[in-house]
Amino acid sequence: MTRTITPRLRTLVLLLLAVTGALLAGAGPASAHAALTGSDPAQGVVVKKAPSQVSLTFSETVAMTGDSVRVLDPKGRPVQTGTPANVSGTTYAVRLKSGLAEGTYTVAYQVVSADSHPVAGAYTFSVGAPSPTVVSGTGPAAGGGTVGVLYGFGRYVSYAGFLVLAGGAAFVLACWRRGAGVRALQRLVVGGWLALTAATLWLLLLRGAYTTSGKLADVLDLDLLGQVLQTKTGAALVSRLLLLAAAALFVAVLFGAYTRREEGEEKRDLTFGLAVGGTVVAAGLASSWAMAEHASVGLQPGIAMPVDVVHLLAVATWLGGLTALLVALYRAPAETPVESAAVHRFSRLAFGSVLALVVTGVYQSWRQLGSWSAFTETRYGQLLLVKIGLVALLVGVAAVSRRWTARLADTGAGAPADRPRKERVASAAAVPTAKASARASVKAGEAAGTKGAETGKGDGTGDSRRAAQLARQRAAADAARRKRLRDADPNRFGLRRSVLAEAGVAVVLLAVTTVLTQTEPGRTEQQAEAATAASARSSSPSSPASGALTLDMPFDTGGTDGKGVARIDLDPARVGGNEMHVYVQRPNGRAFDVPEVKVSFTLEAKKIGPLPVNPDHITTGHWSASGVQIPMAGDWKIAVTVRTSDIDQATVSKNAQIG
Repeated sequence: MTRTITPRLRTLVLLLLAVTGALLAGAGPASAHAALTGSDPAQGVVVKKAPSQVSLTFSETVAMTGDSVRVLDPKGRPVQTGTPANVSGTTYAVRLKSGLAEGTYTVAYQVVSADSHPVAGAYTFSVGAPSPTVVSGTGPAAGGGTVGVLYGFGRYVSYAGFLVLAGGAAFVLACWRRGAGVRALQRLVVGGWLALTAATLWLLLLRGAYTTSGKLADVLDLDLLGQVLQTKTGAALVSRLLLLAAAALFVAVLFGAYTRREEGEEKRDLTFGLAVGGTVVAAGLASSWAMAEHASVGLQPGIAMPVDVVHLLAVATWLGGLTALLVALYRAPAETPVESAAVHRFSRLAFGSVLALVVTGVYQSWRQLGSWSAFTETRYGQLLLVKIGLVALLVGVAAVSRRWTARLADTGAGAPADRPRKERVASAAAVPTAKASARASVKAGEAAGTKGAETGKGDGTGDSRRAAQLARQRAAADAARRKRLRDADPNRFGLRRSVLAEAGVAVVLLAVTTVLTQTEPGRTEQQAEAATAASARSSSPSSPASGALTLDMPFDTGGTDGKGVARIDLDPARVGGNEMHVYVQRPNGRAFDVPEVKVSFTLEAKKIGPLPVNPDHITTGHWSASGVQIPMAGDWKIAVTVRTSDIDQATVSKNAQIG
């Protein structure tokens, strides 16, 4: 039976790893969990007088270093002086050199949000008049590249290790105490501890490069490591390592002294002590995530952090316990099969965990989304819908497992339930009988050897070896027979298959959850979009006296969610170089993050054009291009092509006098 199942298990594991890798690879750089909601000077504006400083306002507090904000002149030279400082609330400013020349300046920022994720971006403003700029690719690689992928993988392994460590231990203490002596379960829980410890050290080393340069060469930079240790995330990782030392002691007692205790009052006291101590350590480990990530910032952090701890513990109890049950069903020796009572206890424990997940998950969803529209209009909401679907699928498969559990009956050493009671009792008694016969054979062989040695008629060593070999063969054959009888139980076989399916869905669910924790919450994304749209409306030059041009062009690509408005700002709308900004908004005024925008200029009276312009994507719903050349004055046709999906796009145009 083992030989036929092992290849299937191996294929399933490889498939699940491939799906997990695809999910993690598609995640890309971690989205910023703090968003730039305002700036002075605002993005895209032309100011008459050079400012003395540049200020940036974020949706939450951020951590800055000396080079977190850079201001570059048209030739790419830095013009900021000093280090950025917090001027009020979530607004930070950096001083500029005096006497700045006319031209287009680029502001590049790279900070770390309060929930531990890197935030990077860039925008431009102009002094006097726009000009060409040599600055390109100013957006730092923080949170992306190879380091970003490795950091995301480390997060996945840390979550998986915690689930296996906490859930496996809970399964042993609450559901199947005999499992403490099963070597397969011991390896599983110890493996969870090793995975979580290694992943925590891995994240601690990668953290500096992840939030700054994004270069793999900086992983071993001790200066960066020292800076990380002074941050909230660094403190959380160090506290996790300290708690893992306590967890190592817990595991040593659980699989050492606990297994040697005989059933009785002393063992019950030790069980209670391990349960209390394990709960405290598991809650502490869960707190190391809660105090440094989403739950620690935003609305109601005092409530959100305990709720997050309960959520993580419920996930570990359910999915980690499920993994332990799967190992017990497939790898427990024939002498100690998992009893139906243990499966029933886990079924009740998992049901309670699901109820806790529902309650805490509803609160977390409300807190991170804030509106129903965020489910479909933000990436966080879309991923959350995928997670909800996977949880629903997992609950459905678990319901099938519960039906198999209800049919499962204790069958001693694994005999099918429908056999006669005498046969089941005989099968259950086979273990001690086999052991007794083996011991008797060995003693008989030793006695025969001793007698032969005394009479000089035989070699006692050869007879005793042969007797021991025969005893081992009988024990192995008897164990194989009991295993066949146990695995022949259709109820046990059905339970094993359904639990295996549950574990498969759980692996994918964990991958989606890992990506979700690295994604900007929907509430923050929508607030940033609203602030960007408001800033664009307030800073868009629309006065005729300014010489700028503003055109609003409604479009409809015909696909789902294909309607919107494209706004073109051209400054100074004259012959020569111009600064162009394109703002794409939904009908409700919110920024519309479409995949692609193209612009062209045609002077039909002179048969010039179309002159194509491919603007750069600046932020959600905002594209920009510098140095747009208009060769002569006239009535120009300005066409905008907006693509909202792989196949849905539309081109709209308006005529305007330029020059």
